[in-house]
Order: sequence, then structure tokens, then C-alpha cells
Amino acid sequence: MNSAIEQVGTPNAAADVDVIVSIRDLNVFYGKFHAVGNVSFDVPKNQITALIGPSGCGKSTVLRCINRMNDLIPEARVEGRIEYHETDINSSNVDPVEVRRHVGMVFQKPNPFPKSIYENISWGAQINGHKGNYDELVERCLRQAALWDEVKDKLQESGLALSGGQQQRLCIARTLAINPDVILMDEPCSALDPISTLRIEDLMRELERQYTIVIVTHNMQQAARVSDQTVFFSLGENRMGVLVEASQTRQLFTNPNDQRTEDYITGRFG
Repeated sequence: MNSAIEQVGTPNAAADVDVIVSIRDLNVFYGKFHAVGNVSFDVPKNQITALIGPSGCGKSTVLRCINRMNDLIPEARVEGRIEYHETDINSSNVDPVEVRRHVGMVFQKPNPFPKSIYENISWGAQINGHKGNYDELVERCLRQAALWDEVKDKLQESGLALSGGQQQRLCIARTLAINPDVILMDEPCSALDPISTLRIEDLMRELERQYTIVIVTHNMQQAARVSDQTVFFSLGENRMGVLVEASQTRQLFTNPNDQRTEDYITGRFG
């Protein structure tokens, strides 16, 4: 699952960009409700892809498909093809736990374990079979998450004692400890103050040098600031989420191809 992917004829990225995740004809159902219909786009390697659109249009549903989190919802059904390094992650011979080792996730609300800062990182790594030096791992991940200088003298204190922004960076550090190459972020800044939000945004820009990031955000300014590619979703018939447009962020915000995109980013609807 580690081979590079050459992009040929895909709908929304330049030909010289490697694709790490390719989504084709994705449909998601919750019981009888058709939540997402016929979604296709690519996620370029070592870039930030932002998913934007009005509430209820399927952004988070699509995000959860990329590491099979929807498997945990009994009534959910996923159809279509999602390739990670050219492997269809929904194939019967693919272990969803293994998928989540390669594709980590940071949730909307910071959710550190009720353990020490040190254990928040080392515990997940241990479960995933880390064999190296845990002190080095903890320091490396906290440095990558721009948190080391703030917590290096209180590693044995509870992660729950940190501020909201620090907790979210701790959760990012915890995700990095399992050594993924894709990080999914579901509105990671929605519960944070503006200063903490800017720190997370700066952190994302640093992390994209080594990781591929897909972020769901309601904040269009945030998408414009941090992402390389933006995918715009809207509501179709019967409130089904549909993909309207996927392109480089600068192009989508300055010269969108679809009138619905322009109406949304200019505030005419949504």
C-alpha cells in the first residue's frame, strides 16, 4: 500500500501531482436515506484538501469514508470505490483497523484520553506495535504538533488539564504517533478561539511537508488560507449531498466554474 500513484485523467488535479486517495462514484446511505451521491475526486499527496459546503451536504460523511469510520454506524452503507495507494479500502480482504493506521483522524471536539500527556501519545503507539524509544517518540510527536515547549515539564500531568487549543494539538500529536501518511480533520478549529485556530492552521501548513491532510471546514476563509485544493459540496434532490466542483483553491475562490459555487462563496446561499 506504499507505492506512489501516477495520476492519469483524473478530474481535478494537475497531471504532475501524485494522488494518494482516489474516490470514484461514492454513494453513502444511512438506512433508506441517500446521504451522498456519485462523488468523485482525488486527494493529492502532501497537499491540504478542504471540503466545504452548507450544513448537511455530506462533507463529514465523505471524510469518514476515507478511513472507513462509517463502518461503525450500523445503518450506513457505502458504495463506489475509494483507493488508497491504488488499493480499494472497501475490499473484503482489507482490514479497516489497518486502514486507520495509515489514515489518522482528528475530530471536531478535542478528545484526549483521560491519561497523562505522555500516555496519550505512547499508549496509542504501543497498541499499534511501536518498537522504538517511547521518550523519543513522545518528544518528536509533540514537537511536530508545536506543543513540546508548552508541555515538556508536565508530561505526567493529565491531558485533560490543557487548554482547548493545546488539547487539539495533543490529539494531533497522538495521531502522528501511529505514523500515518494521511490525516483527516473534521472541523478541528470549530471549538477553538481565534488564536488557537491560527496555531492549528500554521501547524497544518508545517505538517503538509510530510503528510497529506483532508480537512472539513465551515469556515471559507480558513479553507482559502490553508488549503491547496478545495472541494465544494451542496445539497441536491431530497437533501442528498452532491459534489459541485473540485479545483485548486485559488481558482475555486476567484474564478469558480459553477454558478452554485460562486453563489455560496459570495454568501448568496448557504
